[in-house]
Amino acid sequence: MGVDGGVDGPVMVDLATAQASLGFARLVGALRAAFVAGAVVPLRHRHAVTGGTVLLMPAWQEGAAMGVKIVTVFPGNGALGLNSVFSTYLLCDGATGRHLALIDGNEITGRRTAAASALAGDYLARRDAERLLIVGSGHVAGMMAQAWSAVRPIRTVEVWNRRGAGAEALAGRLRAQGYAAIAVTDLEAAVGRADVVSCATLAEAPLVRGEWLRPGCHVDLIGGYRPDMREADDGAVARARVFIDTEAALAEAGDLTQPMASGVLRREGIVGDLFSLCRGEVAGRGSDQEITLFKSVGSAIEDLAAALLVWGDVSASHEAG
Repeated sequence: MGVDGGVDGPVMVDLATAQASLGFARLVGALRAAFVAGAVVPLRHRHAVTGGTVLLMPAWQEGAAMGVKIVTVFPGNGALGLNSVFSTYLLCDGATGRHLALIDGNEITGRRTAAASALAGDYLARRDAERLLIVGSGHVAGMMAQAWSAVRPIRTVEVWNRRGAGAEALAGRLRAQGYAAIAVTDLEAAVGRADVVSCATLAEAPLVRGEWLRPGCHVDLIGGYRPDMREADDGAVARARVFIDTEAALAEAGDLTQPMASGVLRREGIVGDLFSLCRGEVAGRGSDQEITLFKSVGSAIEDLAAALLVWGDVSASHEAG
C-alpha cells in the first residue's frame, strides 16, 4: 500500500506540525513496528566539508514508502549560538517516486533518536528505573526525559554538562514540564546514583567511567557518531552487556571501535541490535543486577518511520478539510 494520500506535494511540514505528530509513546511504538518489519537501508553517504559533515540517509519499503534525510553536522556551531545539526527529510511515494512532503528534519532526527534510546531501554533498563541522569544539554538531551517517561516511571532527573549554565537551563525547562530536575556538578556521584545514564554529547574523550556504575544501571550512549568520539570508557564497556541500534555502529562509533581495537570488546560480545531485540530473537535485560549498555548512531529506518507518522496526520488533516 502506498502512502499517497491524494495531497498535491511536496507539502511543507514545519516544526510545530512535526512535533504534534511525534509524541514519544506513539513514536516508540512506530519504531518498534519498523524494526520488526524491516526496510531497505543503504549505507549512509558521509562527506567531510570545511568545519563539518554532510550526511545523506535513504531508506525505503518496497512499493510503499521511501525517503531521504539530508543532514549537516557542524560541531563548532555552539560557539555561534546555533544547533550543531540541521536536517530536512524528503518523503516520497514508494510506488511512483512522487515527492510527498518536506519535513523539518531536526525534529525527526531528535525525536527518533530519543525514541530509539527509549525503545532499547524498554528491553534493557530495569522495570523500576526511576532516576535518570542526562549528560549533555543540547537539542536531543532536552528530549530524553520525555522519551524515557514513555517506557519507565521516571521521577527524578539530574543534568550534567561541561558548561554548568547549560545544565541549569535544561533542568529549569524540565522542572517547567513537571519533573523533579536539578543540575549537578559532580558527574561521578550522579552516575553512581542513576538507574539510567543517558549521554547526548559531542565528547571526544570518555565522560562516564565503568567504576562509577552501580549494579543494575543502564547506559545509553547517543552522541558519538565518529570513531574519534567517545562518551564512556573501556571499563564501562567491559562491565556491561552491550547492544547496538544497527550494524553501522560497529564501524562508526568510537565507543565500540576503540575498545574493539584494543581487545576490550570482541564482535561476539555484541549481544544484539534493535532488530533482534524487537523481534524477540535475543533477550534483553537478564537480571536486576546486570549492567547494560546501548550504543546508537541512528538509522534511516527510524527517520522513515517517523516521517510516515507525520505524513499520516498531514494526509488525514487534508482529507478532513
